[in-house]
Amino acid sequence: MIHNSLKETLIILKKKSKTETTLINWFLFMKRIIIISAVLCLFITATAYSQDMLKKVGKAVTNEILGSGNSSGSSSEKSDPEPSCACDDAEIIVSLGGSLKLDYKETNISIMDDGSILMQDKLSGNYYIVKDGATQGPFKAGDPKIAGFENGAEDSGNDQLLLRYKNYISKSGDKYLISFGGKTYGPYGQINSFAVTRAKDKFAALVVENVVATEMDGKAMDEAMKNAKSDQERMQLAMKFSQQMQQKIMSGGGPSSMTTKLVTNVPDATFDFMTQPGASPNGDMKYDDIMLATYNKIYNLQGKLIITLKNEHLGASNIFIKTDNTGYAIYNYGTIMFSDGKSLTDLFNPHLIKTGGMIYLAYMYFSPKRNAIVQCKIPF
Repeated sequence: MIHNSLKETLIILKKKSKTETTLINWFLFMKRIIIISAVLCLFITATAYSQDMLKKVGKAVTNEILGSGNSSGSSSEKSDPEPSCACDDAEIIVSLGGSLKLDYKETNISIMDDGSILMQDKLSGNYYIVKDGATQGPFKAGDPKIAGFENGAEDSGNDQLLLRYKNYISKSGDKYLISFGGKTYGPYGQINSFAVTRAKDKFAALVVENVVATEMDGKAMDEAMKNAKSDQERMQLAMKFSQQMQQKIMSGGGPSSMTTKLVTNVPDATFDFMTQPGASPNGDMKYDDIMLATYNKIYNLQGKLIITLKNEHLGASNIFIKTDNTGYAIYNYGTIMFSDGKSLTDLFNPHLIKTGGMIYLAYMYFSPKRNAIVQCKIPF
């Protein structure tokens, strides 16, 4: 009986050993499966990541070649929103991507009278000229090709006028000549302001025929007074120069030759500057016409009142008048304000253009979506 019990115990132990071996083998098998699966997952993930990276690199290279991306590599979804003045039919003036690679926030922009754009990269100091859709440059500061560009400031000095309107104004000795439409006007002792229409067919200038003392006369007087050795000598010099001025006044046509006059090729120009002092001709207010602007009123060269500015617009310098004279717009610090109360912001370079026989008020703005300077047009 004891022998049978021992036998049964041995049988049970064998069975148990067999079961444990089976379990151990099963666990080892599962362990191999898990390891293989993990390796496969890692391989698949790495392959997918590599393909994704290749796609991104390929896209970046494509954007770089085509100029459709920006220099920082950020996607269009991350770019700034379009400004409120944006329009659906905006025309691209110059793309800042591609080979140009300019950061709009680090770019100075100036506009010339013929509509050309001068851009300066603040980081490198280089200049670029954009005209009729073509970009030239880079140019360094002082290059003759960038001379004559204006930033919109209305300088009345003769030197500035000579530079800005070199095709029309020239110097002859101590005086100035105006050449326009095959005719010569002058000579004048001083030109206080000059305006020409965008069509280049009309001009108007405020001139003085004779001045009491030219710039050269002033320098000569200063030098003589500086070298005088006594008060008596200085008094004698002062009397001498005073007599010379009186003689100059009389020989030049008397006091009337020293008053401001309007010179223009526009027929029937009869504006009276004595009744409207401070008026100045402007060729940008109305397309293909020259207006005379005072502090609160706009006249044509025949003296007819065209527009009276609202109180909130008094003193504005950048004014645009509608073709039918029924309204106007003013521009100040990136904003266009219309006489009907509407406004547009975040823009620059408003100007009047003629396309397809219609007059438009055009303006430019920076489009983050296109990474470009674009232009919109409003019937005006």
